[in-house]
Amino acid sequence: MNQRKWKRVLALFLTIILMVCGNGVLTAYGEENKEADGVQEDILIQAPAGILIEADTGTVLYKKSEEEKRSPASITKIMTLLLIFDSLADGNLKLTDTVTTSAYAKSMGGSQVFLEEGETQDVETMIKCIVIASGNDASVAMAEHIAGSEQEFVKRMNQRAEQLGMQDTHFEDCCGLTDSENHYTTAKDVAIMSRELITRYPKILTYSSIWMENILHVTKQGSKEFTLTNTNKLLRSYEGCTGLKTGSTGKAKYCVSAVAKKNDITLIAVVMGAPDYKVRFRDGAALFNYGFSKCSRYIDDHPMKLPRLKVGNGKEEYVALKYEKTFVWIGTDGKNIGEVTRKLSLPEQVTAPVKRGKLAGKMEYYAGKEQIGSVNILYDQSVPRSTWIWSLGKLVRKLAFH
Repeated sequence: MNQRKWKRVLALFLTIILMVCGNGVLTAYGEENKEADGVQEDILIQAPAGILIEADTGTVLYKKSEEEKRSPASITKIMTLLLIFDSLADGNLKLTDTVTTSAYAKSMGGSQVFLEEGETQDVETMIKCIVIASGNDASVAMAEHIAGSEQEFVKRMNQRAEQLGMQDTHFEDCCGLTDSENHYTTAKDVAIMSRELITRYPKILTYSSIWMENILHVTKQGSKEFTLTNTNKLLRSYEGCTGLKTGSTGKAKYCVSAVAKKNDITLIAVVMGAPDYKVRFRDGAALFNYGFSKCSRYIDDHPMKLPRLKVGNGKEEYVALKYEKTFVWIGTDGKNIGEVTRKLSLPEQVTAPVKRGKLAGKMEYYAGKEQIGSVNILYDQSVPRSTWIWSLGKLVRKLAFH
Protein backbone atom coordinates (compact mmCIF):
# COMPACT_ATOMS: atom_id res chain seq x y z
CA MET A 1 0.00 0.00 0.00
CA ASN A 2 1.53 3.32 -1.07
CA GLN A 3 1.73 6.30 1.25
CA ARG A 4 -1.21 8.17 -0.30
CA LYS A 5 -3.58 5.20 0.13
CA TRP A 6 -2.33 4.63 3.66
CA LYS A 7 -3.13 8.22 4.59
CA ARG A 8 -6.67 7.84 3.20
CA VAL A 9 -7.28 4.64 5.19
CA LEU A 10 -5.91 6.25 8.35
CA ALA A 11 -8.09 9.35 7.87
CA LEU A 12 -11.19 7.18 7.36
CA PHE A 13 -10.32 5.13 10.44
CA LEU A 14 -9.91 8.26 12.60
CA THR A 15 -13.19 9.69 11.28
CA ILE A 16 -15.07 6.52 12.28
CA ILE A 17 -13.51 6.61 15.76
CA LEU A 18 -14.47 10.24 16.24
CA MET A 19 -18.03 9.57 15.10
CA VAL A 20 -18.46 6.64 17.47
CA CYS A 21 -16.82 8.41 20.41
CA GLY A 22 -18.67 11.62 19.67
CA ASN A 23 -22.00 9.85 19.71
CA GLY A 24 -20.95 8.09 22.86
CA VAL A 25 -20.01 11.35 24.52
CA LEU A 26 -23.25 13.00 23.44
CA THR A 27 -25.27 10.02 24.61
CA ALA A 28 -23.46 9.93 27.94
CA TYR A 29 -23.94 13.66 28.40
CA GLY A 30 -27.63 13.39 27.59
CA GLU A 31 -28.13 10.50 30.02
CA GLU A 32 -26.16 12.32 32.70
CA ASN A 33 -28.34 15.41 32.34
CA LYS A 34 -31.48 13.32 32.31
CA GLU A 35 -30.40 11.59 35.49
CA ALA A 36 -29.45 14.89 37.06
CA ASP A 37 -32.87 16.33 36.20
CA GLY A 38 -34.54 13.36 37.88
CA VAL A 39 -32.37 13.71 40.98
CA GLN A 40 -33.07 17.44 41.10
CA GLU A 41 -36.78 16.73 41.10
CA ASP A 42 -36.49 14.07 43.77
CA ILE A 43 -34.39 16.08 46.19
CA LEU A 44 -37.25 18.54 46.77
CA ILE A 45 -38.43 16.00 49.32
CA GLN A 46 -36.47 13.16 50.90
CA ALA A 47 -39.54 11.05 51.70
CA PRO A 48 -40.44 8.36 49.14
CA ALA A 49 -43.91 9.77 48.40
CA GLY A 50 -45.60 13.14 48.50
CA ILE A 51 -47.82 15.63 46.74
CA LEU A 52 -48.54 19.36 46.82
CA ILE A 53 -51.87 20.84 45.70
CA GLU A 54 -53.50 24.26 45.62
CA ALA A 55 -56.63 23.94 47.75
CA ASP A 56 -59.12 26.17 45.87
CA THR A 57 -58.69 24.53 42.48
CA GLY A 58 -57.08 21.20 43.37
CA THR A 59 -54.21 21.95 40.96
CA VAL A 60 -51.26 19.59 41.50
CA LEU A 61 -48.01 21.55 41.87
CA TYR A 62 -45.67 18.70 42.71
CA LYS A 63 -45.91 14.92 42.96
CA LYS A 64 -43.64 12.03 43.78
CA SER A 65 -44.90 8.42 43.79
CA GLU A 66 -48.26 9.98 44.64
CA GLU A 67 -50.25 6.88 43.65
CA GLU A 68 -48.10 4.39 45.56
CA LYS A 69 -50.15 2.58 48.22
CA ARG A 70 -48.74 3.12 51.69
CA SER A 71 -49.76 2.72 55.33
CA PRO A 72 -51.18 6.08 56.48
CA ALA A 73 -50.90 5.80 60.28
CA SER A 74 -52.83 8.58 62.04
CA ILE A 75 -53.50 10.67 58.94
CA THR A 76 -56.33 8.11 58.70
CA LYS A 77 -58.05 10.44 61.18
CA ILE A 78 -58.58 13.01 58.43
CA MET A 79 -61.39 10.79 57.14
CA THR A 80 -62.63 10.26 60.70
CA LEU A 81 -62.81 14.04 61.15
CA LEU A 82 -64.54 14.43 57.78
CA LEU A 83 -67.30 12.05 58.85
CA ILE A 84 -67.64 13.86 62.18
CA PHE A 85 -68.10 17.18 60.39
CA ASP A 86 -70.49 15.56 57.90
CA SER A 87 -72.64 14.49 60.88
CA LEU A 88 -72.51 18.01 62.32
CA ALA A 89 -73.56 19.47 58.95
CA ASP A 90 -76.41 16.95 58.61
CA GLY A 91 -77.76 17.90 62.03
CA ASN A 92 -77.23 14.38 63.42
CA LEU A 93 -74.57 15.67 65.79
CA LYS A 94 -73.96 18.82 67.83
CA LEU A 95 -70.72 20.19 69.27
CA THR A 96 -72.37 20.16 72.70
CA ASP A 97 -73.49 16.51 72.54
CA THR A 98 -72.05 14.24 75.24
CA VAL A 99 -69.87 11.30 74.17
CA THR A 100 -69.22 8.39 76.56
CA THR A 101 -65.97 6.42 76.37
CA SER A 102 -66.40 2.64 76.13
CA ALA A 103 -64.02 0.05 77.53
CA TYR A 104 -62.97 -0.73 73.97
CA ALA A 105 -62.21 2.92 73.18
CA LYS A 106 -60.20 3.21 76.42
CA SER A 107 -58.13 0.15 75.44
CA MET A 108 -56.62 1.82 72.37
CA GLY A 109 -52.84 2.01 72.44
CA GLY A 110 -50.54 4.38 70.62
CA SER A 111 -51.21 8.10 70.87
CA GLN A 112 -54.07 8.76 73.26
CA VAL A 113 -55.54 11.32 75.64
CA PHE A 114 -56.13 8.70 78.38
CA LEU A 115 -59.92 8.70 78.45
CA GLU A 116 -61.34 6.41 81.15
CA GLU A 117 -64.18 3.94 80.66
CA GLY A 118 -67.45 5.76 81.30
CA GLU A 119 -65.82 9.19 81.03
CA THR A 120 -67.83 11.77 79.12
CA GLN A 121 -66.66 14.65 76.96
CA ASP A 122 -68.54 16.90 74.56
CA VAL A 123 -68.07 16.51 70.80
CA GLU A 124 -66.00 19.68 70.48
CA THR A 125 -63.51 18.44 73.07
CA MET A 126 -63.30 15.08 71.30
CA ILE A 127 -62.52 16.84 68.01
CA LYS A 128 -59.67 18.70 69.71
CA CYS A 129 -58.37 15.44 71.21
CA ILE A 130 -58.31 13.90 67.72
CA VAL A 131 -56.85 16.72 65.65
CA ILE A 132 -54.46 18.24 68.21
CA ALA A 133 -53.18 15.24 70.17
CA SER A 134 -54.12 12.46 67.70
CA GLY A 135 -56.07 10.55 70.35
CA ASN A 136 -56.87 7.02 69.22
CA ASP A 137 -59.22 6.59 72.18
CA ALA A 138 -61.13 9.75 71.25
CA SER A 139 -61.38 8.62 67.60
CA VAL A 140 -62.91 5.27 68.52
CA ALA A 141 -65.27 6.88 71.05
CA MET A 142 -66.55 9.25 68.35
CA ALA A 143 -66.86 6.40 65.82
CA GLU A 144 -69.00 4.43 68.26
CA HIS A 145 -71.09 7.48 69.13
CA ILE A 146 -71.87 8.26 65.48
CA ALA A 147 -72.24 4.78 63.97
CA GLY A 148 -72.81 2.45 66.94
CA SER A 149 -69.54 0.60 66.39
CA GLU A 150 -66.11 1.22 64.94
CA GLN A 151 -66.76 -1.43 62.28
CA GLU A 152 -69.87 0.37 61.02
CA PHE A 153 -68.05 3.71 61.11
CA VAL A 154 -65.15 2.28 59.07
CA LYS A 155 -67.67 1.05 56.50
CA ARG A 156 -68.89 4.64 56.17
CA MET A 157 -65.28 5.84 55.87
CA ASN A 158 -64.75 3.57 52.88
CA GLN A 159 -68.03 4.68 51.32
CA ARG A 160 -67.03 8.33 51.71
CA ALA A 161 -63.62 7.58 50.19
CA GLU A 162 -65.34 5.98 47.20
CA GLN A 163 -67.59 9.04 46.78
CA LEU A 164 -64.50 11.26 46.66
CA GLY A 165 -62.85 9.11 44.00
CA MET A 166 -60.14 7.83 46.34
CA GLN A 167 -59.52 4.75 44.21
CA ASP A 168 -56.41 3.52 46.00
CA THR A 169 -57.65 3.70 49.60
CA HIS A 170 -59.08 1.16 52.01
CA PHE A 171 -59.56 1.66 55.75
CA GLU A 172 -59.73 -1.03 58.44
CA ASP A 173 -59.89 1.19 61.51
CA CYS A 174 -60.76 4.80 62.30
CA CYS A 175 -57.44 5.90 63.77
CA GLY A 176 -54.63 4.25 61.75
CA LEU A 177 -53.27 2.17 64.61
CA THR A 178 -53.46 -1.06 62.60
CA ASP A 179 -50.52 -2.37 60.61
CA SER A 180 -52.81 -4.46 58.40
CA GLU A 181 -51.85 -4.75 54.72
CA ASN A 182 -55.51 -3.95 53.93
CA HIS A 183 -55.30 -0.51 55.55
CA TYR A 184 -53.73 1.72 52.92
CA THR A 185 -53.96 4.95 50.96
CA THR A 186 -51.81 7.15 48.73
CA ALA A 187 -50.43 10.67 48.96
CA LYS A 188 -52.87 11.65 46.20
CA ASP A 189 -55.88 10.28 48.08
CA VAL A 190 -54.77 11.91 51.33
CA ALA A 191 -54.66 15.24 49.48
CA ILE A 192 -58.18 14.60 48.14
CA MET A 193 -59.72 13.98 51.57
CA SER A 194 -57.71 16.79 53.16
CA ARG A 195 -59.00 19.23 50.53
CA GLU A 196 -62.58 18.04 51.06
CA LEU A 197 -62.27 18.55 54.81
CA ILE A 198 -60.75 22.04 54.81
CA THR A 199 -62.80 23.48 51.94
CA ARG A 200 -66.15 22.05 53.01
CA TYR A 201 -65.53 22.57 56.73
CA PRO A 202 -62.94 25.34 57.20
CA LYS A 203 -63.72 25.40 60.94
CA ILE A 204 -61.43 22.37 61.26
CA LEU A 205 -58.47 24.72 60.81
CA THR A 206 -59.55 26.61 63.93
CA TYR A 207 -58.96 23.41 65.88
CA SER A 208 -55.91 22.10 63.98
CA SER A 209 -54.07 25.41 64.52
CA ILE A 210 -54.28 25.18 68.32
CA TRP A 211 -50.80 24.57 69.72
CA MET A 212 -51.67 23.68 73.33
CA GLU A 213 -54.92 23.46 75.27
CA ASN A 214 -56.03 21.83 78.50
CA ILE A 215 -58.99 19.50 78.82
CA LEU A 216 -60.55 18.27 82.06
CA HIS A 217 -60.85 14.57 82.85
CA VAL A 218 -63.77 13.96 85.23
CA THR A 219 -63.92 10.33 86.42
CA LYS A 220 -64.74 8.33 89.54
CA GLN A 221 -61.19 9.03 90.66
CA GLY A 222 -61.84 12.78 90.58
CA SER A 223 -60.97 15.65 88.25
CA LYS A 224 -57.63 16.38 86.65
CA GLU A 225 -56.34 18.50 83.80
CA PHE A 226 -54.65 17.05 80.74
CA THR A 227 -52.68 19.13 78.26
CA LEU A 228 -53.21 18.56 74.55
CA THR A 229 -50.06 19.39 72.59
CA ASN A 230 -50.19 19.58 68.81
CA THR A 231 -48.21 16.91 67.00
CA ASN A 232 -47.73 19.15 63.94
CA LYS A 233 -44.51 21.05 64.61
CA LEU A 234 -44.91 23.02 61.36
CA LEU A 235 -47.34 25.21 63.30
CA ARG A 236 -44.36 26.66 65.13
CA SER A 237 -41.70 26.39 62.42
CA TYR A 238 -43.55 27.47 59.25
CA GLU A 239 -45.28 30.83 59.02
CA GLY A 240 -48.81 30.46 57.71
CA CYS A 241 -49.26 26.79 58.66
CA THR A 242 -52.73 26.06 60.10
CA GLY A 243 -52.66 22.28 60.63
CA LEU A 244 -53.71 19.55 59.64
CA LYS A 245 -52.67 16.01 60.76
CA THR A 246 -49.59 13.93 61.42
CA GLY A 247 -49.11 10.18 61.70
CA SER A 248 -46.42 7.64 62.46
CA THR A 249 -46.08 3.90 63.03
CA GLY A 250 -43.26 1.44 62.46
CA LYS A 251 -44.87 0.41 59.19
CA ALA A 252 -45.96 3.84 57.93
CA LYS A 253 -42.88 5.65 59.24
CA TYR A 254 -43.54 9.42 59.44
CA CYS A 255 -46.39 11.10 57.56
CA VAL A 256 -48.05 14.50 57.50
CA SER A 257 -50.82 16.28 55.64
CA ALA A 258 -50.21 19.97 56.30
CA VAL A 259 -52.05 23.16 55.33
CA ALA A 260 -50.54 26.62 54.94
CA LYS A 261 -51.92 29.94 53.72
CA LYS A 262 -50.09 32.99 52.38
CA ASN A 263 -51.36 35.91 50.28
CA ASP A 264 -54.82 34.28 50.15
CA ILE A 265 -53.35 31.12 48.60
CA THR A 266 -53.90 27.86 50.49
CA LEU A 267 -51.67 24.84 49.85
CA ILE A 268 -51.92 21.24 51.04
CA ALA A 269 -48.65 19.32 51.37
CA VAL A 270 -48.69 15.56 51.92
CA VAL A 271 -45.55 13.64 52.90
CA MET A 272 -45.59 9.86 53.41
CA GLY A 273 -42.97 7.39 54.60
CA ALA A 274 -40.36 9.89 55.81
CA PRO A 275 -37.52 8.19 57.75
CA ASP A 276 -37.92 10.44 60.81
CA TYR A 277 -40.06 13.29 62.10
CA LYS A 278 -37.51 15.96 61.17
CA VAL A 279 -37.52 14.89 57.52
CA ARG A 280 -41.33 14.83 57.57
CA PHE A 281 -41.55 18.48 58.58
CA ARG A 282 -38.56 19.58 56.52
CA ASP A 283 -40.16 18.03 53.43
CA GLY A 284 -43.48 19.73 54.24
CA ALA A 285 -41.75 23.12 54.50
CA ALA A 286 -39.86 22.50 51.25
CA LEU A 287 -43.12 21.74 49.44
CA PHE A 288 -44.74 24.91 50.80
CA ASN A 289 -41.77 27.05 49.77
CA TYR A 290 -41.86 25.57 46.28
CA GLY A 291 -45.63 26.04 45.96
CA PHE A 292 -45.79 29.63 47.18
CA SER A 293 -42.99 30.54 44.79
CA LYS A 294 -45.09 29.18 41.91
CA CYS A 295 -48.55 30.49 42.81
CA SER A 296 -50.17 33.85 42.17
CA ARG A 297 -53.75 34.98 42.71
CA TYR A 298 -56.15 37.42 41.07
CA ILE A 299 -59.54 38.29 42.53
CA ASP A 300 -62.14 40.54 40.91
CA ASP A 301 -62.96 42.44 44.10
CA HIS A 302 -64.35 45.41 42.13
CA PRO A 303 -66.69 43.69 39.66
CA MET A 304 -68.27 45.58 36.78
CA LYS A 305 -71.78 46.87 37.50
CA LEU A 306 -74.25 44.72 35.61
CA PRO A 307 -76.96 46.23 33.41
CA ARG A 308 -80.61 45.27 33.52
CA LEU A 309 -81.63 43.03 30.63
CA LYS A 310 -84.64 43.86 28.46
CA VAL A 311 -87.45 41.27 28.64
CA GLY A 312 -89.89 40.62 25.81
CA ASN A 313 -93.48 39.51 26.45
CA GLY A 314 -93.03 39.73 30.22
CA LYS A 315 -94.84 41.30 33.13
CA GLU A 316 -91.68 43.33 33.74
CA GLU A 317 -89.86 45.29 31.05
CA TYR A 318 -86.39 44.57 32.49
CA VAL A 319 -84.78 41.88 34.65
CA ALA A 320 -81.96 42.44 37.18
CA LEU A 321 -78.78 40.36 37.00
CA LYS A 322 -76.16 39.14 39.48
CA TYR A 323 -72.81 37.35 39.52
CA GLU A 324 -72.94 33.70 40.52
CA LYS A 325 -69.73 34.16 42.54
CA THR A 326 -66.64 36.29 42.84
CA PHE A 327 -64.06 35.46 40.18
CA VAL A 328 -60.81 34.07 41.58
CA TRP A 329 -57.89 32.91 39.45
CA ILE A 330 -54.95 30.92 40.74
CA GLY A 331 -51.82 30.81 38.58
CA THR A 332 -49.37 27.99 39.21
CA ASP A 333 -46.62 28.61 36.65
CA GLY A 334 -44.72 31.26 38.59
CA LYS A 335 -45.56 33.96 36.05
CA ASN A 336 -47.08 37.35 36.77
CA ILE A 337 -50.61 37.54 35.38
CA GLY A 338 -50.27 41.19 34.32
CA GLU A 339 -53.28 43.28 33.38
CA VAL A 340 -56.66 41.52 33.38
CA THR A 341 -59.49 42.62 31.07
CA ARG A 342 -63.18 41.68 31.24
CA LYS A 343 -65.74 40.93 28.55
CA LEU A 344 -69.47 40.78 29.32
CA SER A 345 -71.36 38.29 27.19
CA LEU A 346 -75.18 38.80 27.31
CA PRO A 347 -78.04 38.65 24.81
CA GLU A 348 -79.65 41.97 23.83
CA GLN A 349 -83.05 40.77 24.99
CA VAL A 350 -84.68 37.69 26.53
CA THR A 351 -88.25 36.42 26.30
CA ALA A 352 -90.36 35.71 29.36
CA PRO A 353 -90.80 33.64 31.40
CA VAL A 354 -87.49 34.26 33.21
CA LYS A 355 -86.63 32.28 36.34
CA ARG A 356 -84.49 33.69 39.13
CA GLY A 357 -81.11 31.93 39.44
CA LYS A 358 -81.02 30.66 35.87
CA LEU A 359 -78.10 31.39 33.52
CA ALA A 360 -78.28 34.70 31.65
CA GLY A 361 -74.71 35.01 30.33
CA LYS A 362 -71.05 35.15 31.34
CA MET A 363 -68.34 37.55 32.39
CA GLU A 364 -65.10 36.44 30.72
CA TYR A 365 -61.62 37.32 32.00
CA TYR A 366 -58.51 37.68 29.85
CA ALA A 367 -54.79 38.06 30.49
CA GLY A 368 -53.65 39.51 27.19
CA LYS A 369 -55.40 37.43 24.54
CA GLU A 370 -55.66 34.31 26.71
CA GLN A 371 -58.94 33.64 28.52
CA ILE A 372 -58.17 32.69 32.11
CA GLY A 373 -61.72 31.97 33.21
CA SER A 374 -65.29 33.16 33.49
CA VAL A 375 -68.15 33.64 35.94
CA ASN A 376 -71.80 32.92 35.24
CA ILE A 377 -74.25 35.82 35.19
CA LEU A 378 -77.63 34.83 36.65
CA TYR A 379 -81.11 36.35 36.64
CA ASP A 380 -81.68 38.03 40.01
CA GLN A 381 -85.49 37.93 39.77
CA SER A 382 -88.27 35.98 38.09
CA VAL A 383 -90.35 37.57 35.34
CA PRO A 384 -93.58 35.74 34.40
CA ARG A 385 -94.94 35.80 30.86
CA SER A 386 -97.62 38.40 30.28
CA THR A 387 -101.15 37.41 29.22
CA TRP A 388 -103.63 39.38 27.13
CA ILE A 389 -105.78 39.98 30.24
CA TRP A 390 -102.76 41.27 32.18
CA SER A 391 -101.70 43.45 29.22
CA LEU A 392 -105.23 44.85 28.92
CA GLY A 393 -105.29 45.66 32.62
CA LYS A 394 -101.92 47.38 32.35
CA LEU A 395 -103.20 49.48 29.43
CA VAL A 396 -106.35 50.45 31.37
CA ARG A 397 -104.30 51.47 34.40
CA LYS A 398 -101.96 53.51 32.22
CA LEU A 399 -104.89 55.34 30.54
CA ALA A 400 -106.56 55.98 33.89
CA PHE A 401 -103.46 57.73 35.26
CA HIS A 402 -103.24 59.90 32.19
